[in-house]
This record gives sequence, structure tokens and C-alpha cells, in this order.
Amino acid sequence: MKQISILSVALGSLLSFTSGAKACEVALALTVDISGSVDAQEYQLQMHGLAGALRDSTVSQALVSRKAAVMLVQWTGTSRQVVSLTWQRMATFDDVESFANKVESTPRQWRNFSTAIGDALTFTSGQFSAVSDCKRKVIDVSGDGYSNEGVEPLALRQHLVDDGFTINGLAIEGSSDNLTKYYRDYVIAGPKAFVMTANTFDEYPKRIKQKLFKEVTNQIAGLKSLDNRL
Repeated sequence: MKQISILSVALGSLLSFTSGAKACEVALALTVDISGSVDAQEYQLQMHGLAGALRDSTVSQALVSRKAAVMLVQWTGTSRQVVSLTWQRMATFDDVESFANKVESTPRQWRNFSTAIGDALTFTSGQFSAVSDCKRKVIDVSGDGYSNEGVEPLALRQHLVDDGFTINGLAIEGSSDNLTKYYRDYVIAGPKAFVMTANTFDEYPKRIKQKLFKEVTNQIAGLKSLDNRL
């Protein structure tokens, strides 16, 4: 009986370890700004840059090893947010490639509206029930302007943190003065939250690749270290 008991404990521990190893470690919502300040070329730079970042071997390895779940949201003004790609579980490299292909060919939903970051956060945070098994809930916000419509993102930050969210930002400078500081002061929130800067849309592909790696791995390496790796 004692041997059976020991065997049962060992088997239970093994099953627990196996289950934990296969669990989703992070649910990552990629939210893309398509407000009126983003022209057609800049939209394509975002979508192709995002697809390329997902295909990067370092990023795809991180996604698969952590069994990440990823979705894509387009957003602009109040009441104009849409799930462009529903949650995809990144169990294999083929899953990552499939999702990247869809990102690359995703049509733009709107063209001539304002920037409602708070509404985008509210909408996106409401999409996580399908990935409730994931250990971390991360909203990735990229944009080129201040919020100028709808609820202020600052008013939502503590509520979202209390609900277990981390909000990271990628500020695309050029259209607004010191957008990185705005994102840092009013948008990002949660454990290890951070903002990265793309000085132009042309720089977006490099920065989104660094950003994805950092938020999927949940590490705190500085930008210089990420430059060396990616």
C-alpha cells in the first residue's frame, strides 16, 4: 500500500508538471491605431511590420514555448473598435505563420475618425473571457496620437490593473509632441508595463518586434539589450 501511495503521488506530480508546461502563459491582444492621422502607407507599415515581427524566429519561439494566445484589434474613435482576428492559440510554428499571414492581409476597417484610446482599452479588455486559462493578460497598444475622444485612458488604468491586465505601449512619434511621455503617464499600467518609441512609422517594424519579444517573455531587459538580440 505504501508503494502504491508513493507511486500515486509521483504520478500526480508528473501530471501536474505536464499540465503546467502546456498551460497558456500569456494572452496578448494586439491593438492597432487606424485613426485619421494614419494614412494608407502607414497602415501597411503597421500590418506588414507586425506580421514580420510574429515570424521572427526569436518572437515565434517565445510565442510557441509559452503557448501564447494572440488576437488582433483595430481601433479609432468612440464606438469604432473591431476584432479583426479572433484569439489564436500559438501551439506550433505553423499557428504563428498562419496568424501572421492573416495579419498581413487584414483589410482596414475605418479611415477618417478620431483617437479613442480609452474606448479601445475598454473594448479589448472585454474580449478575454475566451482565454481565461492564460496566466497573464496583456494589451499591446500602438498609436501615433493622444486620445482626443471618449473616456480618458487614465481613468481606466487602476480598474484594468485590478482586473489583472498589463497595458504596454508603442508610441509612434511624429504627429504628436512627446507621445512617449503621454503613453508613459496616461496609458501603460500593470506589472512590468512599459512603453517603446518608434520615431517614425518606418521604424515601427523593428520596435514592434522588440516589443512582442519583451511582453511575451515578461522579461525586464533594457532596450539596448533587446537591440543586440533582435
